Amino acid sequence: MNDDMSDESKSCSLPSSTEPTATRSTVPMWIFVVTLLLLFLGFAFFDKKGGWFDVRVYAPYNSSEELEAAQPKSAAAVAMAAGKKNYETYCGSCHGNDGAGKIAQAPPLSGSEWVMTKGAERLAHIPLAGLGGPIKVEGKDWNMNMAAMGAGLSDTDLAAVLTYIRGSWGNKMGEVSPDDIKKVRAEVGKAPQPYTGEKLMTMPE
Repeated sequence: MNDDMSDESKSCSLPSSTEPTATRSTVPMWIFVVTLLLLFLGFAFFDKKGGWFDVRVYAPYNSSEELEAAQPKSAAAVAMAAGKKNYETYCGSCHGNDGAGKIAQAPPLSGSEWVMTKGAERLAHIPLAGLGGPIKVEGKDWNMNMAAMGAGLSDTDLAAVLTYIRGSWGNKMGEVSPDDIKKVRAEVGKAPQPYTGEKLMTMPE
């Protein structure tokens, strides 16, 4: 019996040959390469589709706060924003986006006596019918031909353009309504002829 116990004690004290042991192994390099490639493609897709880093999202502003501050807040501001857009599209190339005019091309609108009037009836005839021949603006003589640039605009859009002109660059005159434009358009007719400065001066403001 003692021999059996001795044998059992020996067997318990001996290390088992089947006991698991920890070994070191290396991760294949291709896994790192594929992971980095997937991350790169993911960031590239996000940058292109997400728009967070695209300057066109905020330009010409530098942050979302600046962009928000520039958004129109009232009906009048909305009309001014629409007027500015159409003015720069149809009028700015000649009169300048700053309303200062261009030498030998078009007179200024900033501070012009043709703009700074009580009403806008006389002014509205110009984009609806066009202008030809000599005209005096701020004491200077101009001899020019202007097409009826506003004839193709809706009453609302042209009213917004004239409202913008009368309220920008230091001009502080009243708004022009679509009804004002509708009235002048009816006076001009379907086949307008360019007005002269002399003819315009016979019209009420």
